Amino acid sequence: MSQLLLKLSDPQVLAAIFAAVAAAATVITLAMPLLEGDNLGRRMKAVAQERERLRIRDRERLGSAGRVVLRQEPKAYMKRVVDQFKLGDWLGTETAKSQLVMAGFRGSGAEVTFLFFRLVAPIAFALFAAFYLFVLNDFGQPAILRIAGVILALYLGIKAPELFLKNVIEKRQQSIRKAWPDSLDLLLICVEAGMSIEQAFRRVSEEVGSQSVALAEELTLTTAELSYLQERRAAYENLAKRTGLDAVKSITTALVQAEKYGTPLGQALRVLAQESRDMRMMEAEKKAAGLPPKLTVPMILFFLPVLFVVIMTPAVIQVMAIR
Repeated sequence: MSQLLLKLSDPQVLAAIFAAVAAAATVITLAMPLLEGDNLGRRMKAVAQERERLRIRDRERLGSAGRVVLRQEPKAYMKRVVDQFKLGDWLGTETAKSQLVMAGFRGSGAEVTFLFFRLVAPIAFALFAAFYLFVLNDFGQPAILRIAGVILALYLGIKAPELFLKNVIEKRQQSIRKAWPDSLDLLLICVEAGMSIEQAFRRVSEEVGSQSVALAEELTLTTAELSYLQERRAAYENLAKRTGLDAVKSITTALVQAEKYGTPLGQALRVLAQESRDMRMMEAEKKAAGLPPKLTVPMILFFLPVLFVVIMTPAVIQVMAIR
């Protein structure tokens, strides 16, 4: 141990360690883009499967006999547990279903998985807390406090799936919100160029995929619904429900009104695009205005002591030299 401490105190050894860490960080930073999967391709494939499902349903409505199942079925053991305990009756609320759609999880498989983890997560959290507090380490606490810890773990297990779903929704909405003004500009250009709304949505989804995979997926799915749903209004309303953003709801309202009353769409898109950019600028200004209060505590803790040391050290040295 003494030799190890002696080696670590050597400046050359420390320099070599820091150089190795810096080289490893550089290699990891350069290699991460190469190791990432094709996220856009995977999401577009899922949208293509959803479009195929709509096409099959439309064919069935027309009397077609052919049927091909392309959607993934839920895992057998999860579906068996959900069906056996009838979790869909007392855990499968409409709010949870809408949140799953807003998070990008569609189909019966996602719903079954969510219901399964809403049952399993509290039990797993409570069992782990009980085993840790009553078997491994009781922290010198009485039994009543350990039981309270188990109950707290049970509550955290109940909330864990909801918190995970909420986090996914927030990240997805943030991605859509950032790319939405640019997509509106592209949609305006396509509409004023003479494209139909289906072709405009398809073109925008292809272009905006590099900025937001979630928005490209939603626009592609809306294009499919516009082609196969009986009412175009339902496709616009479904887009608003899947995103849950006020900016998207406003543009869907404008599209519904244009579809119903024949009002010009270009001017409405131009105004809404400008409003989206203004809202994004206002959010940035709001965050910038909130920086001074947040920086007060770090400045007091880190900047002021160093400033006092720099100012007072020369005077202290001079006083000590005089003495």
